[in-house]
Parts: sequence; C-alpha cells; structure tokens
Amino acid sequence: MLWVKSFHIIFVVSWFAGLFYLPRLFVNHAMATEPADVVRLKLMEHKLYRFMNMLVVLALGFGFWLWLGYGFGGGWLHAKLTLVTVLVVYHLYCGKLVSDFRADRNRRSHVFYRWFNEFPVLLLTAIVILTVVKPF
Repeated sequence: MLWVKSFHIIFVVSWFAGLFYLPRLFVNHAMATEPADVVRLKLMEHKLYRFMNMLVVLALGFGFWLWLGYGFGGGWLHAKLTLVTVLVVYHLYCGKLVSDFRADRNRRSHVFYRWFNEFPVLLLTAIVILTVVKPF
C-alpha cells in the first residue's frame, strides 16, 4: 500500500500544481490586450486543463484504492472527502472558465481571478491538516 500512497501523493501534488497555475493564466488572460497573447493563453489554458483532467482521475483513483485498502473511517475522513468533492467542483468550474475564455465570453476582471486563485490553497491546507492531524 505504500506504493499506492506514494502515487496518490504524486498525482495530488501534480494536480494541485495545475490548480494553482491555471487560475494564474486566467489572471493574465483577463489582463491581455494583444491578440497574440490572447491566442497563446487560450492554448496554454486548454492544454493545461486537459493534462489536469488526467491528473485528477489518477489522484482520485489512487485515493479510492487507499480508502479500500485501509478502510479509514471517522469524522476527519468525511470532512476530507467533502473538501475533495468541493475541489473537484472547483476543477470542473475551471474547465467552464477555460471554455468561456476560449469563446471570448469572460466577463470577470483579473482581480476576481486573483482571489479565485487563492481558493485551492485554503482547501489544500484544510485537507492536509485533516489527513495528518485527524482532529476528529
């Protein structure tokens, strides 16, 4: 099970790298005025999101395998799974934003995306504390 746990951590870290970077691309895209920059950012957003889709599937798959293998229970796990569900919704919403930017339908400012970019940091903090400390 240590191999499974290792791969789970690797894919979670990789997924979070994408969750931290994609909204940063949204900040730059919302500020972009040059057509060449807009085209480049659309391509980067699209490719990164496609790659992140593979990472989230692997992270959740190995996480599910861990859950089956260890049979963890308790309030901390329910709280963690709730936050992971929120994180998956955030991921899917990022996909909607990629589509909106691609179709030139963005209506939000770069300031919104700067704040939006902070949300996964809060979730990561809570998830790690729940997993390591198991407070309840």
